[in-house]
Amino acid sequence: MKNAHRITTYLFLISTVLAVFASCSSSKPEKAIPVTNFDVNRYLGTWYEIARFDFRFEKDLDNTSAQYKLDDAGNVIVLNSGYNYKKNTWEKADGLAKFRGDKSTAALKVSFFGPFYSGYNVISMDDNYQYALIAGKNLDYLWILAREKTIPDDVKANFLKVAQEIGYDTNRLIWVKQDRTNNPYLQDRK
Repeated sequence: MKNAHRITTYLFLISTVLAVFASCSSSKPEKAIPVTNFDVNRYLGTWYEIARFDFRFEKDLDNTSAQYKLDDAGNVIVLNSGYNYKKNTWEKADGLAKFRGDKSTAALKVSFFGPFYSGYNVISMDDNYQYALIAGKNLDYLWILAREKTIPDDVKANFLKVAQEIGYDTNRLIWVKQDRTNNPYLQDRK
């Protein structure tokens, strides 16, 4: 009886650990398909956040942007920044993104906290690399990015349609104010 209990306990622990690893490896919503024929060199540089689902790391930020450049290993160095309108100060977060597979597929994992990575998937983008729809690891993470501080209505409508088809509740999007020009972290990062 004691051995049966011990085996049951071990099986429970093993299944729990496997479930935790499986949930950590989830890198995108089921219906989100990363862009193929992706050229990371064309993606580098500055992107402005047009809209996002709010979450704790971007809480109270507007005028947010993301800047990308490559390191020597071909990974993407990330500098996110934004203005905290409650604290009246600029904030930044440095990160690193790595491709999860073939570099011609826009499926990456990004980390701002050491060994902990989360999904970063470009799921829709125009041919000129001016507008991008980004899916995170699940339906709680979504961003619309643009090279300029605004986005055309037709691009916006298309991105909203794509996101809704995947299962995103686009009513949750926060449309980010982009009215400042004094971001001390904004620079040419190519």
